[in-house]
Amino acid sequence: MKVVVVGGGLAGITAAVALAQGGADVTLLEAKPRLGGATMSFTRDDLVIDTGQHVFLRCCTAYRGLLDRLGMGAHAPLQPRFDVTVVSPQRRARLKRGRVPAPLHMLPALLRYPFLSYPERTRLSRAALGFRRLKLADPATDEQRLGDWLAARGQDERTRRTLWDLFFISTLNVPGDDGSLALAGKVAQTGLLGDADAADIGVPALSLGELHGAAAERLLGKLGATVRLNTKVAAIEAKGPNEFAVQIGRTAEGEDILFADAVVLAVPHEAAARLIPRGALPAETVDGWAGLGAAPIVNVHVIYDRKVMDVPFAAAVDSPVQWVFDRTRISGMHARGDDGQYLAISLSAADEYVDVPAAALREQFVPALAELFPAAREATVTEFFVTRERRATFRQVPGTARLRPQAATDLPGLTLAGSWTDTGWPDTMEGAVRSGLSAVIALHEQADNEDAVSELTNEQVNTVDSVREVRS
Repeated sequence: MKVVVVGGGLAGITAAVALAQGGADVTLLEAKPRLGGATMSFTRDDLVIDTGQHVFLRCCTAYRGLLDRLGMGAHAPLQPRFDVTVVSPQRRARLKRGRVPAPLHMLPALLRYPFLSYPERTRLSRAALGFRRLKLADPATDEQRLGDWLAARGQDERTRRTLWDLFFISTLNVPGDDGSLALAGKVAQTGLLGDADAADIGVPALSLGELHGAAAERLLGKLGATVRLNTKVAAIEAKGPNEFAVQIGRTAEGEDILFADAVVLAVPHEAAARLIPRGALPAETVDGWAGLGAAPIVNVHVIYDRKVMDVPFAAAVDSPVQWVFDRTRISGMHARGDDGQYLAISLSAADEYVDVPAAALREQFVPALAELFPAAREATVTEFFVTRERRATFRQVPGTARLRPQAATDLPGLTLAGSWTDTGWPDTMEGAVRSGLSAVIALHEQADNEDAVSELTNEQVNTVDSVREVRS
């Protein structure tokens, strides 16, 4: 079976690897000069810079499975126990899970959380119990606004800003109150209130480009797949059941057309709406997902002449800083003879920052870091720059669940992948990987060829079974 995978982000990588391991003749097309999609890296003044800071949790089983298949699992270590330092201009706290079973594992840390009053802490159980009882598959759940739901359960403004926002802004990429209750509930039920170790955080020890794109290109080469970079698809035409023509944009040799038995369309939702062949899905379905919108993420990079932060990462409250990460070792900074420290601030739901000039962001965030980390007050900023992901995720607000399509289409041999599709998860790396697996499952189900599924590795079959369970 000849399969063309359009899009080399995590969804496309996942689908391409699974299909190639199952024996398909796979060609992966990516418009950019490297694989990885939103999880790429580039070099700047001998530093390796990630396009954005990405972390994952122990409960992200599909993503972790992909890392293992790429041979990168050892380079993405997980905390032994969930442990987050929370800083403000006035104080610092530590949220660390206890050694007791769920759902009591976070209770001791929350009862000592100094950013909330005692009455505010005692009311946290109302929200936690409410999250446990949420019916995530009920369409009415997705129609509710998170902030309204939390307020109705005794979570005042202070509680929402200094606790719940730590988890929901970074995962939903919209202001905390504006998020879809269903997606927030997925985060709460799976990560915060699931198994005791579900929320343990993993931070890559390598650049994202090496962890994903470079590793995927090596593995796909070994599997006999073809990877074509700098290759933009202009159109996809259905010639008949399981017969497709994929037109590449004009090259020096003219137009290039690839013929395939199947296509996995694994590009962002707006691009997918342009490329999907006529007849694949009803027009209202395509128009629906084309309207999912986009939300930006901005990353502020600050390099000091000395060490100023004493933890690998921290969350901030009462500050414009949201999360800040020590990127010194991963960037190769010391290898170039620089003894300072490189911090990266990750700003989700960054509409207010995405068009602000770097100089103005420097005026705001360098003093903000000095308020959080006293050692920064005496340090010198040697470099400052900003990276912007203008369309980092879709806008994960109420009402979007009904707009997210399933992997299968009405054209046999054509499936959709991407973290914007109906994965049951927010627009995250885990959602992207699950979507790639769902696309492969849909291809096999369309062809009624269970033998192809059985050719996957045991680890892949286990992950595929879990994806089927999520989808059901």
